[in-house]
Amino acid sequence: MKIYTKGGDAGQTQVYVDKAIRLSKDDALLECYGSLDELNAHMGLLRSMLPESDSNAEADGITQVQRKLFVIGFVISAHGKVVEEDLTALEAQIDTWQEELVPQRHFILPGGCPPAAQAHVCRTVARRAERVMVALSHQHDVPPLCLKYLNRLSDWLFVLARRLNQMAKVADQVL
Repeated sequence: MKIYTKGGDAGQTQVYVDKAIRLSKDDALLECYGSLDELNAHMGLLRSMLPESDSNAEADGITQVQRKLFVIGFVISAHGKVVEEDLTALEAQIDTWQEELVPQRHFILPGGCPPAAQAHVCRTVARRAERVMVALSHQHDVPPLCLKYLNRLSDWLFVLARRLNQMAKVADQVL
């Protein structure tokens, strides 16, 4: 199969909702897909920065999030399922990590060790993807759980950044 089809050369592309349709490449649905794809790519970069080991819960969590981002893309266009357990899994991990972190008393500047800094980039891209999805929800059916997942994901990424700094023995930079 060729990677290029030339079908999108005129600024439209085919997507699959209940049936295949052609949309302008600046359609809100494609903007949302693009934001999710960008977030997924940044998550992959973050994952590549973590050490390889058999018991790397952080890397495993990132891989799970990457898979869920693909599912969310399917959910907003046609078929797929995001379930409440996806949200509660993020919340449980946030709670576990926060118990191990020094309590936060100040605003934290993005940065620290390279993986933590990349987690902050992921967090900001997740926030933008959420805003794009909210805009899409004004003209397209977007399950509320997808929005909740992206909202919680940005919190998860913030706490992950703090955890990665702690693991690297790098102090959070505060205001």
